[in-house]
Amino acid sequence: MNASASLLTFRNADRVSKLRQDKQTPLVLASASPRRLGLLAQIKIFPDEVIPADIDESPRQYESPAHYALRMAVEKAEYIAEGLLKKHTYPTGHADAFVLAGDTVVATARRILPKAETAQQARDCLAILSGRRHLVYGGVALHLPSGQLCQRIVKSRVSFCRLSARDIDQYIDSGDWQGKAGGYAIQGPAARFVRDISGSYSNIVGLSLYDVSAMLNAAGWYHIGHHGGKNRKLGSRKQLKGRS
Repeated sequence: MNASASLLTFRNADRVSKLRQDKQTPLVLASASPRRLGLLAQIKIFPDEVIPADIDESPRQYESPAHYALRMAVEKAEYIAEGLLKKHTYPTGHADAFVLAGDTVVATARRILPKAETAQQARDCLAILSGRRHLVYGGVALHLPSGQLCQRIVKSRVSFCRLSARDIDQYIDSGDWQGKAGGYAIQGPAARFVRDISGSYSNIVGLSLYDVSAMLNAAGWYHIGHHGGKNRKLGSRKQLKGRS
C-alpha cells in the first residue's frame, strides 16, 4: 500500500483468497464519472457494466472529508449490489459480481468543497483554493460476490498558485469546472494552477489506480488483458459527467 492510502476495512480478509475462480466474474463500475472509466482503461480494466448509483450525496453535519468520501463510495457499491440482487436471482444470496465504486472529495482542513454546479460555485471554490494547499480524498469500495466489502481511503495533497481574477475568469469561461469536486479538474486547463502535488495523481483525477488494482487482485479478480463487456450496458440514461 502506498503511504497516502490507509486500509480502513477488509472484512474477513483470510477468506478472500477463496474467491479466486477460473471463470471471470463480472465487474460493475458504480459511477457516473467518465473520468473513472477512462482511468480504468489506462490499466486495461474494462468493466462489464457501468451503473451509476442514484443516492443522496449530501454530507452529514460535522462529517469529516475522509469519512464522507469513504461513506459515499461504500453506499454507492452497496446500492448497486443490492440492485443487482433484486434484478437477478442468485443461489448464494449475494450479487454474483464485483461492484467497484469511488468518490472524490476536495477539502481545505475540514471544509468540504462542493461539486460545482454553477459558475459562482466554481468561482468560490477557486477563490478558496488560490495560493494554498488543499487535500483530495478518494474513497474506494469493492463489494465482492461473497457479500464482503473492501474499502480504502486515499489522500493526496495539491498546492495551487495564487490565482488572479483573469485566471479565474478564463477558467470559468472554459466550462471545465462543471460537476467537478472543488470546481476544477487537474487533468484539464486547471493543470496550470498546480504548483505541486503529493500522493496519487490518479486519485486527484478520480480513482487511485494503484489501490483499485491492489484491491481487485487481493479479491481474486484478474484484470490483466481482461476486456469485460466493453461497457456493453449502461445502467442509466443520465449523462455521464464530472468526478462524482
